[in-house]
Amino acid sequence: MIALTHSTFRPVAQPSSSGLVATVERWLDRRSQRRALLALDNALLKDVGLTPAQAWAEGSKPFWRS
Repeated sequence: MIALTHSTFRPVAQPSSSGLVATVERWLDRRSQRRALLALDNALLKDVGLTPAQAWAEGSKPFWRS
């Protein structure tokens, strides 16, 4: 039999609803920006200083990844 001398359980902090809303808003904004980036033509990409490969690399990331 194992005797516990102290509690091994730690309470898990619950995220606040305002923090959750902010996270979802950030994700939606990120998804929108990445879709817009993928829609740019080569001339516009050149104007913002990106190559098509760089735009694709950023635009193809999932919305939850920075």
